[in-house]
Amino acid sequence: MKLEGHDGNFIVIGENIHTTRVYLRRGVHITTPPAGVESVRFLNTNDEERFLPVSEQVRNSQDFEGGRVKHVKVALQAAMGSDADLAKLGSEYLEAQIKRQIDRGADFLDLNVDEISLKDVEQQAAMEWLVSFVQERSSVPLCIDSSNSDTIELGLRACDNRAGRTMLNSASLERIDALDLVGKYDACVIVTAAGESGMPQDADERVANASRITDAAIAKGIALPDIYIDPLMFPISVDQQYGNHVLDAIRQLRDKYGPDIRITGGFSNVSFGLPCRKLINDVFTVLAIEAGADSGIVDPVANDLGRVFTIDRSSAAWEHARALLVGEDPGCMMYLMAFRQNLFADY
Repeated sequence: MKLEGHDGNFIVIGENIHTTRVYLRRGVHITTPPAGVESVRFLNTNDEERFLPVSEQVRNSQDFEGGRVKHVKVALQAAMGSDADLAKLGSEYLEAQIKRQIDRGADFLDLNVDEISLKDVEQQAAMEWLVSFVQERSSVPLCIDSSNSDTIELGLRACDNRAGRTMLNSASLERIDALDLVGKYDACVIVTAAGESGMPQDADERVANASRITDAAIAKGIALPDIYIDPLMFPISVDQQYGNHVLDAIRQLRDKYGPDIRITGGFSNVSFGLPCRKLINDVFTVLAIEAGADSGIVDPVANDLGRVFTIDRSSAAWEHARALLVGEDPGCMMYLMAFRQNLFADY
């Protein structure tokens, strides 16, 4: 998509069709209709209100007891099930997610079924079903995402590329064999800054790990424009230097590989555990793009990327979020105080 006031295109990898996605039970999306069970409330593609019952399996889970509902998991289980009425509701929910993401500018739809089951065979069956379902309804290509290489391959094999070349999410030094699937299925690829046995601790480790996996991809004949580097963003609430680590890594990787390679990331990870996540995500997206990122694995429905460069940089909201993200607000104390003082009312 084209961002207002910014040169070049920003590639949006929409993350909503992902079985890890959570709604809070106390939030607006979960309700109990009269004489019913707790349900996911949604609008279908015709803007008609629907209620998708949360399955007994999900209601008996630790996530549910902790106040969280994995809503895409609920929809996928229903859509694949034998109950015709529930299958229709589950399909309507997934169709609505597909349409909303594409309408908001998604260039790829990221599909992940890892939370559907602990059993690999059930994950793989779900991936094959979901790929078939989504590609029949999508005008943009798919991004196949899993922690299991076999599940990724089954997803890639099921893709017919009718809307464009598929993307593989992801390859890393701990899973370097995933690069072989890129050429086999003529895909693009996200490569991450993960090491062989752990996550990077700072900018230098991110650059070193990302460079090794990127160079391995290049050595296999993968073209630079088909490589998307993810330097791995972690929650800023855990360590106030995480933002600088990623921003510095983006700058170094852009300098090293030039304009042709893509730099992406799960930028919304930065705001986990903090209030007013939309503000933090918007400001970090601006900082990441200015550092050299030209893609993001983001929720284009919750985070309107057409809005990011219109933020008032003289506002208290911008300054508190920026200070938080570049390590100028130890312990997030000033940000939290400003939130309690309602200084972020516009968000």
